[in-house]
Formats: sequence, C-alpha cells, structure tokens
Amino acid sequence: MIASILLIIIYLAFISLGLPDSILGVTLPAIQLEWGLPLSSGSIISMTVIGSTILSSFLSGYIIKIIGTGKIVFLSCLVTGSALLGISYVPSFLWLLLLAVPLGLGGGAVDTALNNFIALNYKARHMNWLHSFWGVGATLGPIIMSLSLVAGGSWRFGYRNISIIQISLSFILLLTIPLWRKFRPEEAVVEDQTGEEPEKKNAFKIRGVKYAFATLMFYCAVENAVGLWGSSYLIQVKDMSIERAASWIAFYFGGITLGRFLSGFISFKLTNVQMIKWGIITAFSGIVLFILPLPGFVAGLALILIGLGLSPVFPAMLHETPVRFGKENSQVLIGFQMGFAYMGSAILSPLLGVILQFSFMGLFPFLLIALTIIMFISSERLTKVVRMP
Repeated sequence: MIASILLIIIYLAFISLGLPDSILGVTLPAIQLEWGLPLSSGSIISMTVIGSTILSSFLSGYIIKIIGTGKIVFLSCLVTGSALLGISYVPSFLWLLLLAVPLGLGGGAVDTALNNFIALNYKARHMNWLHSFWGVGATLGPIIMSLSLVAGGSWRFGYRNISIIQISLSFILLLTIPLWRKFRPEEAVVEDQTGEEPEKKNAFKIRGVKYAFATLMFYCAVENAVGLWGSSYLIQVKDMSIERAASWIAFYFGGITLGRFLSGFISFKLTNVQMIKWGIITAFSGIVLFILPLPGFVAGLALILIGLGLSPVFPAMLHETPVRFGKENSQVLIGFQMGFAYMGSAILSPLLGVILQFSFMGLFPFLLIALTIIMFISSERLTKVVRMP
C-alpha cells in the first residue's frame, strides 16, 4: 500500500521537475527582446542553471544518505518554486542569473534520489511512466507560457503561474515525508536480473561506466538543444511567430511524454537495451526530416517524432544501472550519470547556441545529427562492453 502511495507522490514530484525545464527556450526570444540581449545569453542562463544541477547531482548520493529521500523531494520542490517566483520579478539579466543557481540546485538531488528509488524498487514500466510525468510538466510549461504570451501578458506572468504550482506541490510533498520512513523494499516490486550482489567499487573503475556517462551526456545535449534552440530555429528558418513556435516546442515535449507512456507498455516486450537502440534511431529519423526544406508544419511534426524517439532512452539507461553495474553501486552511479547528463545540457547544448550565433541557424539540425551519432556509438559500445565476460 505504501509503495503505491509513494509511486503517486513520485509521479507528482516529476511533474514539478518538468515544469521549469522547458520554459527557457520558449521565453528566450521575449527575454532577449526586453533587455536587448544576444542569442548567446540563452547559453549563459542555461549553463548557470544546469551547472548548479550538476553540482547537486554529483553530491546527491551523499546528501540522500544524510537527510533521506522524502526531505530531498520536498526541499527541492520548494527551492525551485521560490526561485521561479523570484525570476518573475527580476529587474535585470544579472538578477536572473543569480536566481538560476537555486533553480538548478533544487533539481539535481531530487532527480537522482527518485530515479535511484525507482530503479531499485519498481519494474521498468514505472521508470518510463515516471519520466512521462516529467514530460507532462515539460509540456505544461510551454503551454502555460504560450497562453501568457498570446493573452498579451509578459513572460514574467508565465513564470509566476508556474512558481505557484511548484510551491503548492511542495506543501503536498511536505505532508508525505513520514511515508518514506515507513517504506520497506519488500512492499515494492523489486526487479533483480543479476542474480547476485556485486561488490561496491569506485564509480570510474567499473567496466563500461564511462560509455554510460557519454551516452547520457550526448542524449541530454540533444534533448536540451531541441528544447532550447528549436523555437529560435522555427522562427528564423521556418518564419513562424513566437507564439506558434512555442506551441510546437510544447508538442515536442508532448512527444516525449507520450513516448514514455507508451514505452511503459512496450517494456513488456522489449528490453531496456532494445528500447535505447531503436529510440535513438527514431530520433535520428526525425532530425533528418527536420532538415528537409519543407513547410513549417512538417518541421513541427518532425519535432514530435524526435521527442517520441528520445523518450525511452533516458529512463531505460537509468533503470538498467543496477543490472549493469550492481545495486550497491546504483545510488552513487545514478548521481554521477545524472551529473554527466546535465553536463551535456550545460556545456554541449549552450555551445550550439554560440556556434549558431557566429554561423547561421540553418546549421542547427546538422549539429543535432552529429551529437546523435556519437550518442548511438557510445550506447552500442556500452552494450558490448557490459556483455563481455
């Protein structure tokens, strides 16, 4: 019973994680217009948020041991909600950057805590459905922001609305902290495919782990880049309005959400490894379609296909962690994997913005193709190394 209640709580927490993750890209054109900022300003904001997230991700394995999963979830949601509220009132770009720090810190530890909890105690379908709820939040974020812009309001009003949702959810999570203390593993469905408990090792010395880090790094670089620069590409290359481009980015995150929901059922038939492989291939096909000189509507459909393809990769990679590297290593390793994943978002994705500023926006999908190919090679190499005797 407690396992089922906690699962609902975790789903709600992942909605809160997704809400702020997708709104920077759709608000960036409006923010730049208000303050007269260059395109690369989006890279600075993104690097500040995700850099803070990386720090909390790498430290999360140790923080969780000290204060517990329940308190991490509550505090992180409260911190991110408060940061969003502050951003809605900032008078300058500098203040936005300062508040981007707690916004990032709030996301890293809770992300690691919940992913590890699900990987150890629930089946693969729940990991996919968990991340589909992140997609619900990531889809709602641009929709809320788009409605604020269409109604003639400001991007600030959109941030304020999202912050209210976050803060309200944090108080719901506060009431559930006692449940985490009562949870016992035997109440959950534990999936153990290894048959034995591996010895706890240094994270970087485990065979194949570096390929896992690389796969997630390039995955997040692609996912974040599409959300961050996709709107600008549609506006500048496909001649869309800001409002319409924001709507298509919402559909992109909707594709991720739908894909992860469907992946929960597909996991009955396919393994995590199979879903990772075919997901990357599907995303690659969507990016190729994105390149073609077709009407903006087709480019929007390509975004949905990219989202559907990317959808199973991240949850399947995390859920496979205890199987590939051992349960005793999973909490620290998931934290490190999350850290490297966010490095892809903090470094590689913003780097694309700098490249595009000094070249041309039409180069964007070709850069995505390069990142996707590297992701695929890393994933296939990981699978081969882990299977080696």
